[in-house]
Parts: sequence; structure tokens; C-alpha cells
Amino acid sequence: MTKWEYARLEYRAAGTFGTDRYMDWTATFYHPGGVLRWGTDERFDDLRHLNRAGSAGWQVYDRAAVTVLNEPHRLHGVTYSMRRPVT
Repeated sequence: MTKWEYARLEYRAAGTFGTDRYMDWTATFYHPGGVLRWGTDERFDDLRHLNRAGSAGWQVYDRAAVTVLNEPHRLHGVTYSMRRPVT
């Protein structure tokens, strides 16, 4: 039987919700060893952070998007649930 350890990547808007076309996005990685701040992007580009987690053996198994209340077209954040086998 495979034993897993779990982590999550939170990718959140850090900019204002005004007319800023390219909001800043922060990536925070929570794992059994603690919390890592993986930096800020000038626009939504979570692929770099997902690739970083994947190269460390993490597999994404769930994705949850958070939108601004009453504005479903405005994305506020995305949380990725991850796991990897314990060796």
C-alpha cells in the first residue's frame, strides 16, 4: 500500500481589483516541512510553479478556483492540492 504526504500550492491575486490590467500573483507552497513563498508574478502564470512542484515529485489531484463575490469573471485565487509517495 502506498503512503502519501500532502501539500498545497496557493496562487493568489496580490494586486488591486481596480483597473490594473496585470495584477500581481503570489505563490505560496505549504508542505510537511513548512511554508515556502515561491515569489510573485506580474500576471497569472502558475505553470512555472506547478512545474517546480512536479520536478520535486508532487502530483496535483485537485484544483479549486476562488472568485470575487458577485463577479464570477474575476479570479481571486487558485489552490492546488498535491500529493507524493513517501519513500
